[in-house]
Amino acid sequence: MTHLERLRKEMKNNGFDAVVVSSEINQRYLGGFNYTDGLIVVTESRAALLTDFRYIEAANASPAAKEFEILMPDKRMSAAAYEVMAGAKRVAVEEATLSLSGYENFCNVFAGMEVVGGASAMIDGLREFKDAGEIEKMKAAQAITDAAFAHIVDFIRPDMTERQVALELEFFMRSKGAECVAFDTIAVSGSASSMPHGVPRDVKLEKGFLTMDFGARFDGYCSDMTRTVVIGKADDDIRRLYNTVLEAQTSALAAAAPGAGCAKMDKIARDIIDGAGYVGTFGHSLGHGVGMYIHEEPRLSFRVPADKVLTPGQVVTFEPGIYLSGKYGCRIEDMVAITEDGIMDFTKSPKDLIEIC
Repeated sequence: MTHLERLRKEMKNNGFDAVVVSSEINQRYLGGFNYTDGLIVVTESRAALLTDFRYIEAANASPAAKEFEILMPDKRMSAAAYEVMAGAKRVAVEEATLSLSGYENFCNVFAGMEVVGGASAMIDGLREFKDAGEIEKMKAAQAITDAAFAHIVDFIRPDMTERQVALELEFFMRSKGAECVAFDTIAVSGSASSMPHGVPRDVKLEKGFLTMDFGARFDGYCSDMTRTVVIGKADDDIRRLYNTVLEAQTSALAAAAPGAGCAKMDKIARDIIDGAGYVGTFGHSLGHGVGMYIHEEPRLSFRVPADKVLTPGQVVTFEPGIYLSGKYGCRIEDMVAITEDGIMDFTKSPKDLIEIC
């Protein structure tokens, strides 16, 4: 089934006569076309992509033209959407991204229609499970990311700055086919590596851990990987901490399979870290879903219900870490797909402790 066909099935299940999609990511998911101004409107009998003069030529040449009417309205987009879904009684809009003013506008324009939330949750549920084409795009994004890591290990010199490392990663990924980075690159060293989402600084690389969290976006889909190396020589404390994180990650990965609890995955990694004496230093969840957004469902977290399980089609990260405030931190992250009989690890970069002297 195409994404549009899957949406129509869920619309019927949820009692929606029409759906109005206003977010860029969900419009791209449904139509395969990347643009920044317009709406997608779907009913049981019609599917229309509404855009303006800036995008109309590209839209007509895009994959969206195979399933959608491509329209360039001569009136406000909301008024044109109202005409497309004439006769609809219950209209779902994107509750997660639509502003209050946008919602009020739809309510005013869609006269005689009940305007309700629910489109975001519905489409998020579709996006959680990737088809074969989406998996291939994510594998391509990760291949670019793996190549970037191989490059950066040879590129780094101890007298470089964190910002130089981050910029080189981003430039390399773009040069190898990424449309952009998947998120703001993290490259933090020494005492700053204790901040899981630290910002690269214009300072020379500090001795100790250098944590790099980065990813590419390829044809709309993200990759996400973290590797931690050592600037200088690793002492016994650094080696012990690194090996603990690695054991936590590989143990959780080894237990991953369809039907395994998302909270259980987190517990496996957390118990190893706590058992090694690092209680309270792993302050975030084990992982998260990845797709067109860098953070999607499911969440591998102690906070999720026990009945939330890994399911074929999901793509998730496994990224335990240990962070000693003001001293240093380490994280190791792979991105994997859940398959019918286990997992497919997209991430090929080595996890041996690398020293850069």
